[in-house]
Amino acid sequence: MTSTYVATEPQDVDRKPAHTSDRSRAENRLGLKLVAPAVVMMLLVTAYPMLRALYLSLFQYRVTAPDDRAFVGLSNYVTVLTDQLWWRDIWNTVIIMVVTVAIELVIGFAFAMVMHRIIFARGVIRTAILIPYGIITVVSAFAWQFAFSLNNGFVNGWLGWLPGIDADFNWFGSHWPAMFAIMVSEIWKTTPFMSLLLLAGLSQVSEDMLEAAKVDGATWWQRLFKVILPNMRAAIMVAVLFRALDAFRIFDNIFVMTRGAQDTESASFLTYRQVIENLELGIGSALSVLLFLCVLLIAFLLVRLFKVDLAAARGEG
Repeated sequence: MTSTYVATEPQDVDRKPAHTSDRSRAENRLGLKLVAPAVVMMLLVTAYPMLRALYLSLFQYRVTAPDDRAFVGLSNYVTVLTDQLWWRDIWNTVIIMVVTVAIELVIGFAFAMVMHRIIFARGVIRTAILIPYGIITVVSAFAWQFAFSLNNGFVNGWLGWLPGIDADFNWFGSHWPAMFAIMVSEIWKTTPFMSLLLLAGLSQVSEDMLEAAKVDGATWWQRLFKVILPNMRAAIMVAVLFRALDAFRIFDNIFVMTRGAQDTESASFLTYRQVIENLELGIGSALSVLLFLCVLLIAFLLVRLFKVDLAAARGEG
């Protein structure tokens, strides 16, 4: 006898807004008191640099000629936004962010499932999966640069069966192969972080719901898409949000592996070149402000995309 499983999605039924209990209000007040010192400290540490960058972005200011500083208003922003270099680097950054986060989400979820379900040697397996995230980014970038190098790397030997790849293939000799190498290093390093966040969300999925779906005849794929993923939406949003914002600010891998060669420069690396190498504080500060605004925009779009009610996800009201 074949039964068709029809799962119930997380319901958005119309219901009267629940009144916040005295206990909830007390917990909220306690939470605010606990986070207040950290918030104040973060403001003290970050507010001045941010305001200073905003202030310097309104000036033509070069470190080697501090007396020639001149107020130019929004001219630096116009210069950046009308320069093709900025848009090329933004495009590179978006490509790296989208590709790496998407792949990390899939692989990270698979790792999370393994870590959640495994019984034998659970501690050893979890530790092994998380090892790459414990390695300093610069160290892992140097390791992957060596792996993809023309003379000493092992990647060409491993992938020699693919068309167009042989022992003399230069990964850093053109744009897309270099971008591929950068993205591989980023995925290898940060997938464990994604899996750790997804594991936390996976542990919140009710086993009773899964068993009920299984009894009703749901296949594994139906349980995945109708039960597990919908109930992990909040965790997935947090994982994607954290990784997307981090990936958008990618710098270390590019600095070590290509230093921006073959048009692999990111927005963060462009800012570094203007401030550190060219000593242009005005343009560099404008780039920093624009980068910050891009991060805010990405965060806003992702929160709107997932449409997660975090209060409901916590079981409040």
